[in-house]
Amino acid sequence: MTMKNQQTSSTGLSRRQFLGRTATAVAAFSVVPRHVLGGTKFVAPSEKVNIAIIGCGGQGRTNVRTLFNEPSAQIIAVADPIESENLDAFYYKGNGGRLPVKAEIEKHYAEKTPNFKVADYEDFRVMLEKEKAIDAILCATPDHQHAYVCATVMRQGKHVYCEKPLTHNVWEARLVARVAKETGVATQLGNQGHSGDFIRQTCEMIWDGAIGDVREVHAWTNASRWNTKILSGRPQAEAVPKGVNWDLWLGPRRAGPIVQLTRQSLGGTSGILAPRP
Repeated sequence: MTMKNQQTSSTGLSRRQFLGRTATAVAAFSVVPRHVLGGTKFVAPSEKVNIAIIGCGGQGRTNVRTLFNEPSAQIIAVADPIESENLDAFYYKGNGGRLPVKAEIEKHYAEKTPNFKVADYEDFRVMLEKEKAIDAILCATPDHQHAYVCATVMRQGKHVYCEKPLTHNVWEARLVARVAKETGVATQLGNQGHSGDFIRQTCEMIWDGAIGDVREVHAWTNASRWNTKILSGRPQAEAVPKGVNWDLWLGPRRAGPIVQLTRQSLGGTSGILAPRP
């Protein structure tokens, strides 16, 4: 997944266009091409897209590892109201939270850039205020935070990649769409299940009428990824664990106690905690 910076200057040129034209002009006075000095896959630091991760749970951590494969992307900051979370009991395994993910990012980039540092924040709004170099964010928070995070980020002129679902309801969806149009930033919804050839082939078969008119669709799951011990009712409220900012995790949701539900059913980060509806 790639995100391109489309911010424009007073001349009407985008950052990419400006860099491209400048490189062309400089090349006329150069004897040795830049790619010879830097290697065939070299990307200059000035051409990297600076990305911040908002939500460092299982899905956020997975997305970080995917971004490691993008030479034009560079993660410079992370934000999550939870410092660390043990994911061993679920299919993500290992640790999530802002500090473990921060450490993993720094270790990866240190291979080419010694002493590379990633800024970490409890509150993503503080991160946006202080880290002016951020070009784009990747939102992998629990579902109830998606619309709020995306609208806030876009209004600051940052590009957005947001995990599904984009919003909690139709009103939020219309709001996010309006803000995206007003700000003109690049946006993308992350739905890995719809990014492969198999879904395109399925659509082609349906559109071609290969199985006739589709009038009904059945979907199911054995729930093996979730907390299978909870069969009915609501679990008892629990104390707030150390290293968790419960108010920030709730965000736009109304206040309520912590209950043990599932880690992943509420989204990419900190799903061990769930507010009462």
